[in-house]
Amino acid sequence: MVEEEAKSLPMELSEKGGVENNGFVQNEAFDDKETDTSSQEEMPKTCVVDVNPAPLEEQVVKPYAGMPKEVLLKFSSQARYRVTREILFWLIIAAAIVLVCATVAIIALSPKCLDWWQASPVYQIYPRSFKDSNMDGNGDLKGIQEKLDHITYLNIKTIWITSFYKSPLKDLGYGVEDFYDIDPMFGSMSDFEDLLAAIHDRGLKVIMDLIPNHTSDKHQWFQLSRNRTGKYTDYYIWQDCVQAAGSFTPPNNWVSVFGNSSWQFDDVRKQCYFHQFGKEQPDLNFRSLAVQQEIHDIIKFWLGKGIDGFSFSAVKYLLEATHLRDEPQVNKSQNPESITAYSQLYHDYTTTQVGMHDLIRSFRQTMNQFSSEPGRYRFMGSESDEEEDIEATMMYYGTTFIQEADFPLNFNLINMKSLSGNSIFEAVSLWMKNMPAGKWPNWAVGSPNAARISSRIGKEYVNVVNMLLLTLPGTPVTYYGEEIGMENIASENAIFPEKSPMQWDGKVNAGFTEGNNSWLPVHSDYQSVNVEIQMTWSNSTLNLYRELTLLRSNELAVSRGWMCYVWNDSNVFLYVRELDGLDRVFMMVLNFGQESTIDLQAIVPSLPSEAVVRLSTNFSNAGKAVNTKLIKTERGEGLVLEYKTAKPVHTMEAFKGNCFVAEKACYSSAFNLLYVNC
Repeated sequence: MVEEEAKSLPMELSEKGGVENNGFVQNEAFDDKETDTSSQEEMPKTCVVDVNPAPLEEQVVKPYAGMPKEVLLKFSSQARYRVTREILFWLIIAAAIVLVCATVAIIALSPKCLDWWQASPVYQIYPRSFKDSNMDGNGDLKGIQEKLDHITYLNIKTIWITSFYKSPLKDLGYGVEDFYDIDPMFGSMSDFEDLLAAIHDRGLKVIMDLIPNHTSDKHQWFQLSRNRTGKYTDYYIWQDCVQAAGSFTPPNNWVSVFGNSSWQFDDVRKQCYFHQFGKEQPDLNFRSLAVQQEIHDIIKFWLGKGIDGFSFSAVKYLLEATHLRDEPQVNKSQNPESITAYSQLYHDYTTTQVGMHDLIRSFRQTMNQFSSEPGRYRFMGSESDEEEDIEATMMYYGTTFIQEADFPLNFNLINMKSLSGNSIFEAVSLWMKNMPAGKWPNWAVGSPNAARISSRIGKEYVNVVNMLLLTLPGTPVTYYGEEIGMENIASENAIFPEKSPMQWDGKVNAGFTEGNNSWLPVHSDYQSVNVEIQMTWSNSTLNLYRELTLLRSNELAVSRGWMCYVWNDSNVFLYVRELDGLDRVFMMVLNFGQESTIDLQAIVPSLPSEAVVRLSTNFSNAGKAVNTKLIKTERGEGLVLEYKTAKPVHTMEAFKGNCFVAEKACYSSAFNLLYVNC
């Protein structure tokens, strides 16, 4: 009976769509015979399962974390997932295309960034007078390294070190004995490499002098040339000349820069050699390809060391006319035998000869080989000082298609014969109106070969001249010591009064050396005119200089904006710095004469009634509001006024011919970037 019921159970469950599972039913017979293996054969076969699969297919499975690949693929093919995935994919593609297009547009519309030689003032160091590290009384390379913090304090990024090659030190070391070595007075090559590394570690750049025109008569090349040794025979300019009774007759009337004949008889070679400068500095023969290659090799050597640029000196003297004709006299009635001064001749055959610019361009090409690495552009400056011939000076910029110097050094502000608002305007305007379009200007107010500002034009003008220098467009060049207002020394024994030792503090020898003596006397005012004490005075020349460099680096209008002349007379020179897209304008009111009062609104009708004094040579005036109808300046006073306007000066028809910009740019306040299509 029980067996019949058990047999009928599967059928009943099957009919009901169920599943038989005896796994939970106690089997007494099995329990009693648990160890009897034979009983397994007699056990009822009640484990049969009868399943109907139809209900399983009707169950809905949802996506879950960790699902296997087969399940994932099942869902990924469903429309709701596939469409979403495709929408996201194309959105990403579209966003990438927009991003690329925006990047290309920004690059195409953005102006060229200012390079390192444009963005910072240049600080020129005469190494023998900067800092002595070994107590011998002469400045040296280690001394420069000790004082690099001073450079960074001034917010200056570029250092220009004048000649420190091995030399007999005739003519300040510009007659080089070995272009590949350091003069022992300044240290060793190892000292130079340490200095270079320290400069670059601070994010600074360094420029060196290179004087290719001549060498010292102690140079190995000259010694070989005077003995007619191989290729060196023609490394210098030799000509036959007649010697008799201890004197000689030169080949022509050419006169050296330092006076007297530019020819010198050599007892070894029995000929005369040519020298544009001192007789100890024979001119190289640049019509020799071997000489040209020597200079290229020197350039490569120092660029390979890691320097960031060269200032090429005396380049207008590189070539001379081969016909050797007499140069014309300035005063035709003067007795030719009495001509001894350089100024008594027109130097038509000894300066700026055809082919000279080709040589300079070849130097540029060699330097460009080292400029391919990003951020390592190698700067090239040229010192020509054509003085009266501004067009000849501008040729050193090169042409639209052929690069030459990044800029020729500008000595207009140094060469002024007198000081006034008008003379400053003329010096600035002369450069700006003759400079080729798209080129970059530069300015210098001091150099190793010119009297210091305070000695040349007066102490009271030091601050206003520095204000001019640091707010004009272009690269300013500061000669060491001008940032504290140093003066020429007045010692009878001082042959080079503008090269006196740097005045660091009020201690003995102004902190220049710890030795007993310095190579030149320190100026007697060193206890009041020095770096240490001026750092503590809020109204000092040093702190004004520093504030001006900060203004230059922080304000786009000053670093790369338009410059427009607004007014000039015998006392004052006024100009504005402004940038398209910025409503903030800076106006410089600089007094180079006597006390003056100016009505700015009468000069610039759209000027607001008030302006704020951003900087002043008198620090107590900074931050004050002034009436633009009545701007008063004292002798030697300078003001940087700041105001807002919707109508900048360079857009006004009345000032169209008075405005200049080197690297045109416009500012977008919405995107906080610069662009070119204004």
